Amino acid sequence: MTLAERIITFNRDLNFDNDLPEGIHVLNPFKENNQINDISAEFYRKFYNDNKSRHIIMGINPGRFGAGTTGIPFTDTVRLKEKCGINIESLQTYELSSVFVYDVIQAYGGVSKFYSDYYITSVCPLGFTKTKENGNHVNYNFYDNKQLTMAVNEFIIMNIRKQLEMGIDKDVCFCLGTGKNSKYLIELNKKEHFFDKIIPLEHPRYIMQYKLKARQEYVDKYIRLLKNKMF
Repeated sequence: MTLAERIITFNRDLNFDNDLPEGIHVLNPFKENNQINDISAEFYRKFYNDNKSRHIIMGINPGRFGAGTTGIPFTDTVRLKEKCGINIESLQTYELSSVFVYDVIQAYGGVSKFYSDYYITSVCPLGFTKTKENGNHVNYNFYDNKQLTMAVNEFIIMNIRKQLEMGIDKDVCFCLGTGKNSKYLIELNKKEHFFDKIIPLEHPRYIMQYKLKARQEYVDKYIRLLKNKMF
């Protein structure tokens, strides 16, 4: 079984049915839309159809307009078509973080080179939404609510272990988010010993929203760290 098939199986098997705090809901694109399974399967078979080990990059959890619609972390439908050559005619989404991530991928050497070296996932592989007073649903992070964090902690541990068993290098993990996400993962790693080292990087959304003028500097920083094989 190739790494692609292991990732596809992992995604399709994702399930969380424990109790959550009131007003918070699980975002599981692989259970909610069969098309997403087909889209993500095409992606992984295109770029991960081998048994080469990869280093891992971990975001927070899937959002509605990135992995929530494509099944691929930090990849909206625009980047999927323009950069990965996979077209979804039935919908189009735009996700700000995806723009920065694909700037980094392009600077790294393009999608084939990048994805042959790296596997992007999330600390929590399923996302969450919260219902606002007006009835709208918004993205919600696993660390935004202490009760939610406690509810998903064992789920997170179990699924990090499953992904490491797929063929992931354990010497270093890059964590997207230098605040709560990296703090959580670093503390968890002290107990579980997943990785030898965790390197936090500023989250793409933070860069695009608050540091846009310094965007190229952050791209350069990412590339410098991702290409430093000494870690």
